[in-house]
Amino acid sequence: MKYYIIAGEASGDLHGSNLMKELYKKDPKAEIRFWGGDLMKNVGGTLVKHYRELAFMGFIEVIFNLKTILENIKICKKDILAFQPDVLIFIDYPGFNLRIAKWAKALGMKTHYYISPQIWAWKESRITDIKRDVDKMFVILPFEKKFYQDKHQFAVKFVGHPLIDAIHDQTFTDPILFRKENQLDEKPIIAILPGSRKQEITKMLSVMLSVVNDFPTYQFVIAGAPSQDFSLYQNFISQSNIKFISNKTYDLLQNATAALVTSGTATLETALFKVPEVVCYKGSWASYQIAKRIITLKYISLVNLIMDEEVVTELIQDDCNTKRIREELNKILTPKIRVSLLKKYNLLEEKLGGIGASEKTAALILKDLQ
Repeated sequence: MKYYIIAGEASGDLHGSNLMKELYKKDPKAEIRFWGGDLMKNVGGTLVKHYRELAFMGFIEVIFNLKTILENIKICKKDILAFQPDVLIFIDYPGFNLRIAKWAKALGMKTHYYISPQIWAWKESRITDIKRDVDKMFVILPFEKKFYQDKHQFAVKFVGHPLIDAIHDQTFTDPILFRKENQLDEKPIIAILPGSRKQEITKMLSVMLSVVNDFPTYQFVIAGAPSQDFSLYQNFISQSNIKFISNKTYDLLQNATAALVTSGTATLETALFKVPEVVCYKGSWASYQIAKRIITLKYISLVNLIMDEEVVTELIQDDCNTKRIREELNKILTPKIRVSLLKKYNLLEEKLGGIGASEKTAALILKDLQ
């Protein structure tokens, strides 16, 4: 079978790589072309475009880069036509993927969507396009099945969350060796996860690192995104207790005492590693003003959304400042709060359905094709 997969962000690259591994197991003769990143490239297939060329954050940023986005859509359509896949597999990234899905469906191509666009957060009107243009939808959050099937009468399959697979399959470096290899001392680690896009990294690191001097008995370690060069982070590493490692986020979380995390998939990853965290988000003023008028969710972090309660503190926009970060970080470093958080994290993992999301999705895709 011929598969064409489109992932436009770091999280999509991770989930796409695990899905590809399962597709190759079940279909050894599979031919795969994809838009994604280094993790997918390492599995096999042919990389068409890297997600670092695709990821634009915020409403205003998308407008400024509209010409590039439209050109990428044109390139994608041309490449799909040349490849003639048996199925298109979309991974999140809805602004781009739903446009391709509409075009592909009109041509009679088979369309599968793995990891639903977050239309339960905003742009719920996209359900019309999804019902028209998507043959099969595989969802990874427990409340999404109810959202689609009960509210919108669109059948979907809940496959569990692929992050559990990714963590379960990870081979970790010995803790002593990890510190030695990365020039880390014996102080407990506070992990800094500022995101994967240039805009959010530069926006978030300044405020996240503004509390470093208030915690002299800890070392702060920045998790560098594999898609970004060290030069992007270099200006932020001016003090001896600020360290940097790249492309080793899971090893970092495995060894961290606490974390400051930019809202996104990383909030859930951190919780699954049982690391107490403070969730931070600060966008451009214009993007934030637009977002708060159209997004009606009570929370922005996946941890709180899945649990439907404020398990982890969210510091958004003006609340994301030195004073509040210092206060909340102090809280999660206290034993009582840590114990309470860990109990909630265990319940969270139970809700996500255990291991096997990638394998289940690959099996369902093949079953449909056969």
